[in-house]
Amino acid sequence: MKQNSLNLLLFVLFSLSVNAQSYAPKAGADGSTAIHRDSEDLVAWATGAEVVRGPQNIANPTGPLATVGEADNAIGKSNGVIVSLGDGGTAVLTFENPIVNNVGFDFAIFENSFSDTFLELAFVEVSSDGANFFRFPSHSQTQTDTQVGGFGSIDPTYINNLAGKYRASYGTPFDLDDITDNALLNKNAITHVKLIDVIGTIDPAYASYDSYGNIVNDPYATPFSSSGFDLDAIGVLKQVTLGLNDKTRTNALGLYPNPATSQLYVSKSGTVTIYSVTGKLVLKQLVSNKATPISVTRLNSGVYIVKLTTTEGVLTQKLIKN
Repeated sequence: MKQNSLNLLLFVLFSLSVNAQSYAPKAGADGSTAIHRDSEDLVAWATGAEVVRGPQNIANPTGPLATVGEADNAIGKSNGVIVSLGDGGTAVLTFENPIVNNVGFDFAIFENSFSDTFLELAFVEVSSDGANFFRFPSHSQTQTDTQVGGFGSIDPTYINNLAGKYRASYGTPFDLDDITDNALLNKNAITHVKLIDVIGTIDPAYASYDSYGNIVNDPYATPFSSSGFDLDAIGVLKQVTLGLNDKTRTNALGLYPNPATSQLYVSKSGTVTIYSVTGKLVLKQLVSNKATPISVTRLNSGVYIVKLTTTEGVLTQKLIKN
């Protein structure tokens, strides 16, 4: 009987460890994906914005709306001057040139949080025609037993693909590859980016849900004029582009191990180049055969893009460095 109870406990603990997953940490920490607003990888900013405000408190839907800022505050470079969306409010931003989907992150969204843990979140959608919008798959692992208060805290490692993950001056990046392909979406010509404020309440009557059906618990209630997501800016990122002969497959390079800690290998000979997700070259090495080790010890933890150039073309794959 005791053995059965022990086995059950071990099974539960194993299941929790398998299902538990942490995402990129706060700005400045190893493995963070935060993009500083002065990064030279940012090459353009939004040129148009339309905002539909939500109420200061969704539980009082006929009450006052959020009022801080103007839609035009979201145009141009991040500068800390914001427009507040209110509970469930929306903003649609446009760009002089369409955003293109290449390797790595494609754009970054800036909010004005005053700390690494006071996080007001928003869902993100994109469109290539201004009519049909497609949402990034999002995930919130924040507990839903207790409401995060109006000035409460959230661990950013429990948040993925929600705008507002990082503090002021640091953008949350998004990769268009994360959205499922659809005939109504041209990922190489994104003209509109839409943000929808996460209401934050755990009351099922008003709650917002992530792509896994979880309630997204974030600071609530915030019955002020600056209620909801505070949009600062959206910046377009410089990218590693794929050439005409480039191919991206699940494991086209035969890359292993992945995730990697100290060394990795590829299954073909050629030149290996590794880039950060913002397009910076961090490693280049000639590989003579599949037994040639590639040392990644000096790379910080995080996500990288590996390109293998051979006589047959270029193969590209994402790498996770532990």
